[in-house]
Amino acid sequence: MWHDLRIMRALANTMLGLTALMLVSVGLMWLAQRPMFTLQTIRVETLGQRELHHVNKLTIRSTALPKIRGNFFTANLENVRNAFESVPWVRRASVRREWPNQLIVTLEEHEAIGTWGDKGQLLSTKGEVFTANLAEAEEDGGLPEFSGPLGTEKEVLAHFEQFSTWFSAAQLTPESVQLSSRYAWSVRLNNGMNVELGREQDKEMLKIRVQRFISVYPQLLVRLKDQIEGVDLRYPNGLALKSVSLDAALDSQQAKKKKFPRR
Repeated sequence: MWHDLRIMRALANTMLGLTALMLVSVGLMWLAQRPMFTLQTIRVETLGQRELHHVNKLTIRSTALPKIRGNFFTANLENVRNAFESVPWVRRASVRREWPNQLIVTLEEHEAIGTWGDKGQLLSTKGEVFTANLAEAEEDGGLPEFSGPLGTEKEVLAHFEQFSTWFSAAQLTPESVQLSSRYAWSVRLNNGMNVELGREQDKEMLKIRVQRFISVYPQLLVRLKDQIEGVDLRYPNGLALKSVSLDAALDSQQAKKKKFPRR
């Protein structure tokens, strides 16, 4: 083999190529570590030029920046993205490099529409559950309350929007929407009334039940005013009421019938 000039020439060329590649790699590594490529700026932008209402410089400095490692070349963009998505109120982040020493981070912020469950979590306008400061979410007033089995967040939000439209015919607004573990719907309205709607067996059932209530609500309001505590609409052709005045009348009748021992 050592007398074959072609093989010797090929081996020499291969060695020269590997040596050149190693020199280039070492040079690039040396160049990448130069101070000019140290990250000088991490610029934060917003998706669609929307303003950030809850994410600020202080939370970014305390939550995201300590997790970022490396320089312009060596910073792992996936790790940087995860660091920013760990900041409260951040829904999504995307990261890109800008020569020679900057990172550009584009953020999308959650927009809370209500609370979710009993663990202090929030529900976004996109039907996603997230954790953030409840006091910040309620700066402009109280939020509707939502709850339901795991994975039903978008369904509960969609029904809230439907209920809001249906009940608006009686100038009523849902303040709470709950989907039970048996998938039965209940709504609390802004007048304090609880409405039991039951399970949704077809697409029109809940709407028909709400319309049945809306049709008699004016008469109920005249007779009972603000004393209606609850309405059960799970009956095929009617409804049941729970009223403070009805309960008081029932208690009075029971008291009259009660027999007391003679002294």
